[in-house]
Amino acid sequence: MKQEYPTYRSEHVREEKSKRRFLPFLASSIAGAVLGGGIVLYSAPHLGFTNDGSQTNTASTSTSATTTAATKNISTNVSQGDLVSVVDKVSPAVVGVNNIQERTNPFSGDTQTAESGTGSGVIFKKDNNKAYVVTNNHVIEGSSKVEVTLSNGKKEDAQIVGADPLTDLAVLEMDAKNVEAVAEFGDSTSLVAGEPVLAIGNPLGEQFSRTVTQGIVSGTERTVNITTSAGEWNLDVIQTDAAINPGNSGGALINAAGQVIGINSLKIAEDGVEGIGFAIPTADVQPIIDKLMKDGKINRPYMGVGLQDVAGLSTAIKENELGLTEDTSDGVVVTTVEPFSAASEAGLQSKDIIVGIDGKEVKTSSDLRKYLYTERAIGDKVKLDVYRNGKKINLSLTLKQQGNDE
Repeated sequence: MKQEYPTYRSEHVREEKSKRRFLPFLASSIAGAVLGGGIVLYSAPHLGFTNDGSQTNTASTSTSATTTAATKNISTNVSQGDLVSVVDKVSPAVVGVNNIQERTNPFSGDTQTAESGTGSGVIFKKDNNKAYVVTNNHVIEGSSKVEVTLSNGKKEDAQIVGADPLTDLAVLEMDAKNVEAVAEFGDSTSLVAGEPVLAIGNPLGEQFSRTVTQGIVSGTERTVNITTSAGEWNLDVIQTDAAINPGNSGGALINAAGQVIGINSLKIAEDGVEGIGFAIPTADVQPIIDKLMKDGKINRPYMGVGLQDVAGLSTAIKENELGLTEDTSDGVVVTTVEPFSAASEAGLQSKDIIVGIDGKEVKTSSDLRKYLYTERAIGDKVKLDVYRNGKKINLSLTLKQQGNDE
């Protein structure tokens, strides 16, 4: 099946990819990290940031809780002084995030901790003696310890409040005694193509901390397919031409008012492609943060199965293992069924091919997840169209709370 978007790769420094195994007849794995990013030093104002002295309305920075402020009617004609003020306002709220993992020496058996990767984060809330940071899930995934480096150079140990692989977001908690600033969230739904933006983060590690890049919004309401440790997912993003480099994952994309309107996360990793980066819009970030702060995870309905897209299978497996024709490309194969899960209770079996749910066509595992997670809730009953040994059958399934898989 032809992919709509180019292949992506993980970009944050020394990031390791986790893998997920399926049945032997489906010899494939899913990389467990999405793209990271970064930014390059750049200071000359252009693309809408002018020196004509016109001003913009800048909202005050929140110091107690995340605030979503309307950004409509904000002037994009900003003077050099305003540009510097915007950076000065937000930069102290951008931090470095270090993923520290335990590793065992295969010869001595000793366990040591070492930095496995670095990324960026944004302080979005300060409450009494605690401060909270939003970053990308893949920046902290697999860590045994997380360390945050503040703008003043001081380091703080951080605890993971919650993380969500599918949306590539995570929330960290740390001591607030050395926190100097809190970022304010703006309204990403009001963005238009051509609007100037700045990106702040730590490309290539902490030696280039809080680097600033300037660009524009290249497109809104983009959707890209990503591979995460929880499976395939279609992520809604803002497209920008602000330079993206390793280490900026989790950094801030800000508007002319100094408000965070996106969390930098993705970059196209094809040779010859320049000026195409992505950020998760704050309209999507905010509700995920709220749920992670409340529950520590995103509770989604799940079926309890492992899945593999038919389009990714070899002709031999299609014909010999599944009884499909060579040109069959739609549907998802059930590779594993979790005991006592909703799928198990409904009678789903390994090698079943799901082609429909509630009358809607299922071409990929991403289609199935998107429908389950956005159209259905825990406790809902769904109807599946399934091919088993070449024959079409219908199964009913009552969705349970999300487990370790689907």
